Amino acid sequence: MSIVKVIILASFTLLAITNVSAEEVKKVLKNKDWEAYVVKNETSKICFAQSIPILQAPKSNIREARLFVTFRPNEKISDEISITSGYEYNKKNSVMAKSGKYKYKFDISQENFAWIADNKKEKKMIKTMKRGSRIMVTGYNQKGSQTIDHYSLLGFTKAYNSAKKNCS
Repeated sequence: MSIVKVIILASFTLLAITNVSAEEVKKVLKNKDWEAYVVKNETSKICFAQSIPILQAPKSNIREARLFVTFRPNEKISDEISITSGYEYNKKNSVMAKSGKYKYKFDISQENFAWIADNKKEKKMIKTMKRGSRIMVTGYNQKGSQTIDHYSLLGFTKAYNSAKKNCS
């Protein structure tokens, strides 16, 4: 299991049941619709900003979806954008994010997570997220059914800056 999945699962666990020690996962900021976290262990530190959808379609299928921007200084990774829609993605269809006139394709999907492979595209998407008010993520489950998650971008810039600063 990749370190990102471990971190994301740890944060979900923290949110669901506060059974993870404070030294491992620490919320460093809550600003409007975004939060920033720091995860530490003996050998590394990972920081990320995250949000949950403010609206999901179809409404009848509420899922554990999250949008992340992650920093992993020990691996020299910054501005890593990832998404989970709460189900395993269909490999035949692309996961897409759209804000205003800007569209971003997630190049890699593995089980229920998707990533953008190009750091330049990630930086462009972050600029779009800083300027926008909402971003919509479209994905497809194993049966080919489409889902659309609407994320508010209110509070994104502060959460992003906090995560980045904590891992500088």
